[in-house]
Amino acid sequence: MASSSFILTLSGPDRPGIVHAVTAFLVQHNLNIVDSSQFGDLTSKRFFMRVQFVAAVETEAMPELEKLCAAFEPTAKSFSMEFEIHPTTQKPRVMIMVSKIGHCLNDLLFRQSTGQLNIEVPLIISNHPDFAALAATYNIPFIHLPVTADTKAQQEARILELVQEYKIDLIVLARYMQVLSPKLCEAMSGRIINIHHSFLPSFKGAKPYHQAYDRGVKIIGATAHFVTSDLDEGPIIEQNVVRVNHGMSPKELTHAGSNVESNVLASAVKYVTERRVLLNGHKTVVFN
Repeated sequence: MASSSFILTLSGPDRPGIVHAVTAFLVQHNLNIVDSSQFGDLTSKRFFMRVQFVAAVETEAMPELEKLCAAFEPTAKSFSMEFEIHPTTQKPRVMIMVSKIGHCLNDLLFRQSTGQLNIEVPLIISNHPDFAALAATYNIPFIHLPVTADTKAQQEARILELVQEYKIDLIVLARYMQVLSPKLCEAMSGRIINIHHSFLPSFKGAKPYHQAYDRGVKIIGATAHFVTSDLDEGPIIEQNVVRVNHGMSPKELTHAGSNVESNVLASAVKYVTERRVLLNGHKTVVFN
């Protein structure tokens, strides 16, 4: 069923009749809803919807994507809605960036190779050479792009060239320990996910687990968010925590946190690439 289905996502000003209009459009084109989620934000007065649909008759061919988008355009305009339609067979192409801490990279590659993440990983970029061998075990090109304060602009220009060359849909920062420039953030707005090794907004910056240890916390966590030019302030996609206690050292806290980071980042990548995340100002709507 999923092999011949599409996902429609939309958002716009909340008003009566949107769901009726969407379902009427699908009925008119002999399409059947497989899954549907919607949310009306009482604060922002905006409406969000995600619908997965298939041909109502199994033997009937699905409409072409371009024709489907063109046909839905009048409905979207009548409600001032922004929308996207994607075939579920189209795997998003994800560039992973990493530095010298590899648990998130390793986890994502394993999940992708076993089909837990429906994505393609055309290449891995790092400012250090440490994980070239790991990339090779998955037959994924590994590009070492060292960076200094003096070469940052050139390095990021090369990253954007690779985004175009490899037709990248999404960048995932899997513990890539460099602050991206506003230029790169703007060029890939809404298409960069970062894993922050703490439960934002607490314990920002370097060595968050040491900060947590010094404060005697009882839970630690991780936050996956979209990257913006405001450091660690982008819309949050997913968070989780794990309980800890006074007997755990900073190293033990780091190990516990690593597991949470991997799970949170993998969940965020899954939600985004399955078109389950819609931006709502500085927040997100996640149909998970």
